[in-house]
Order: sequence, then structure tokens, then C-alpha cells
Amino acid sequence: MTKKGVPDDVRGAILDRFSDVGLIDDAAFAQAWVDSRHNGRGLAKRALGHELRQRGVDPKVADEAVEALEPEQEEAMARALVARRLPSTRRLDPAARTRRLAGMLARKGYPAGLSYRVVREALEAEGVDESDLPAEHIDE
Repeated sequence: MTKKGVPDDVRGAILDRFSDVGLIDDAAFAQAWVDSRHNGRGLAKRALGHELRQRGVDPKVADEAVEALEPEQEEAMARALVARRLPSTRRLDPAARTRRLAGMLARKGYPAGLSYRVVREALEAEGVDESDLPAEHIDE
């Protein structure tokens, strides 16, 4: 409305009225955003919170929406993302596969410890020997 030249007092009155009748609900928007972006793009809590704050959602409201995402959901999504990407890395050595897959999860906001654990488990399930994996990430 600012870009369209709507005066501040009129803009405030309109936004207040929209809030009163339920047309503006940051909490509902934030929850819908988290559900959509987590399920659609596989984003983790950290990335989702960042996106919401960038869109002007109050940090407290954004944090509440993001915290509604269960750790089990986040881990399951990380596993699904790795499983989807794993076949395309088969031609690489285990260290490179680990870097590529963990990097993909990092770009989506997953914590390093979770990322390396999920990647390591997926590679081991595929038959990669644990001794072939990068040693610095084995205990994370």
C-alpha cells in the first residue's frame, strides 16, 4: 500500500480492520508456510524460520510455527532427501558422496550432526564400509 501512495493513517485503519475480521493472520500464514515448504521443498527448521522472518513475520510467531515441526518429521525428510539423491552419487568415492549429500542437506537448513548421521547411515546401508567415510564426521 505504501508503494501505491496510500496514506499511513488509511493504511493502518485498513490493516486493523483486516486483522479484526481475520483476513490477516500471521500465525496461520506461518504455519501454512512451514507445512508447505517443509513438505514441498524439504526445508529444515532453520531455513523455514529464516524465510518467515524475511517475509516480515514476527520472529516470535515464526519460531512458534517452526517449533511445531517435530524432530522426527525433520529427520524423516532428511532421510527422504538423501535417498532421492543417493543414486546420482554412486560413481563418486565415499568421501565425495558424503560431502555432496551433507552439503545438499546443509543448504536446506539441516544441522551438520543430523546431516552426517543420515548420510553415513544411508551409505552404510548401501554397503559402503565405515572406514571409507571421512573420519572427522563419524562421531558428529
